[in-house]
Amino acid sequence: MILTEKFFHRDALDVAPELVGKIIVRRFEDGTELRERIAEVEVYRGEEDKACHASKGRTKRTEVLYGESGLIYVYLCYGMHWLMNVITGEKEQPQGILIRCGEVHNGPAKLTKYLQIDGSFNSTKIYGNDKIRIEDDGFKPEIRTAPRVGIDYAGEYWRNIKWRYIAEKR
Repeated sequence: MILTEKFFHRDALDVAPELVGKIIVRRFEDGTELRERIAEVEVYRGEEDKACHASKGRTKRTEVLYGESGLIYVYLCYGMHWLMNVITGEKEQPQGILIRCGEVHNGPAKLTKYLQIDGSFNSTKIYGNDKIRIEDDGFKPEIRTAPRVGIDYAGEYWRNIKWRYIAEKR
């Protein structure tokens, strides 16, 4: 089953654990597809979250965070790596989920490189899209939580929140 806008139109803390185990599918013009099961995600939630890009307020870069649920937020990290998030929740309430890794590609940049996702995907929908979608095949892994990664700048409180959801190894 292909996930629809309804799946993402909930709080990021509700969507994130359910997103782990789903399959991200990248489809090319020639009909070939790359598929990978999502193994880890991180939540970024609201302007108050010092690790969320929206914590600095509304900018051209963060505008998509304030948009409709199911939009893709892709940004360049360290000037060289594209990272992909999916927007969740209500419009005007910025929150999103970073797709941190797949079962095979163990990092957000490795995953987007494998799937050939770049800035051209920013502000497009993850559903009703010929190029990219997320499917649910019914698999539900055991999940553990952990603090988010690479956000030392956000301060101790925000750094230690367990908003990273990780599939346990099978």
